[in-house]
Amino acid sequence: MSILTTHVGSLPRPEDLIRTMFAKQEGVPVDPVALEQRTRSAVAEVVQKQVDCGVDVVSDGEMGKPSYVTYIADRLDGFGGTSQPLTYQDLVEFPVLQRKVFGDPGRSRRKTPACDAPIKVRDPEAAKADIEHMTSALPDGHRGFMNAASPGVIALFFRNDHYATREEYVYAIADAMRVEYEAITSAGLQVQIDAPDLAMGRHIQFADKDLAAFREEARLNIEALNHATANIDPAAMRLHVCWGNYEGPHHCDVPFKDIIDLVFEARPASIAFEAANPRHAHEWAIFEDVKLPDGKILIPGVLESKANFIEHPELIAQRIRRYADLVGDESVMAGSDCGYGTWVGQAAVDPDVVWAKLRALREGADLASR
Repeated sequence: MSILTTHVGSLPRPEDLIRTMFAKQEGVPVDPVALEQRTRSAVAEVVQKQVDCGVDVVSDGEMGKPSYVTYIADRLDGFGGTSQPLTYQDLVEFPVLQRKVFGDPGRSRRKTPACDAPIKVRDPEAAKADIEHMTSALPDGHRGFMNAASPGVIALFFRNDHYATREEYVYAIADAMRVEYEAITSAGLQVQIDAPDLAMGRHIQFADKDLAAFREEARLNIEALNHATANIDPAAMRLHVCWGNYEGPHHCDVPFKDIIDLVFEARPASIAFEAANPRHAHEWAIFEDVKLPDGKILIPGVLESKANFIEHPELIAQRIRRYADLVGDESVMAGSDCGYGTWVGQAAVDPDVVWAKLRALREGADLASR
């Protein structure tokens, strides 16, 4: 069998689309019809580029979203306040690097409102517009996925100033996001639920608490996610576990072995996670002792998402085989650590290099399959 390839979702946006989205974020009047048309054509372009690179399971590149999480402020009511900036514990002792990380054009513009009213779906059709762009661009016989924020990551970035308890807040988000999750899968696409809260949440929200407290929060987030996806076939979902897509030291990251049992409790059948960068590349070894539950599929990142190095296909093949030899070829799909356009205007990797990396991914997967 041939090992399939994919990635985590966000991809480089065209420069003209970035400029228009910056203008919209800054309150400059933007022609909504023209923006919608350009988004549609950008989705068609990015899907074709992925197909040309040999990617098996493609996405819309998140062309229509300012980021993987802040987009929900345009779709849900209840977020009118202002959140306080989060502290990334690994950057505290490196203040110069901290200013660099948060000074890039993408992060410096992002807006994270707080929840100050009941959460409701403002426009059920908003997700459908993205879905229609993607389904119209997807070639016959090709598989596609779309990203959606997890209840936990929304609660992580958007402070709760309305609900009496954290549990009420997370479940209110879950009930609202159910609409988007079900719309994506009803259209025949796989939904990728982005859940950095399950890993990154440890060092930006629970750094001053013990591991048990963090695991309790992560379990609540997973229970809310399972509630939101109760009507969806697990095979139609993938979960992305992430320690943060930024160029930091990451020495405060929670080890994967400390959360893997919780991750397995989430309903999505496929699990995408960082496995190529210097902080997590060694963690393939945990599957020597941890049994993959029946029906689960691993999507280890075999491409780094913050480096302009183009991974050698033989290295990619070695990374894939480490997992495949432990859990079986049929239980592995080759992916990337994270996205290449997490925030509009934030791109550590040159766009042309991104496509070269994805071509190398295809070559590496073919080598691993042989």
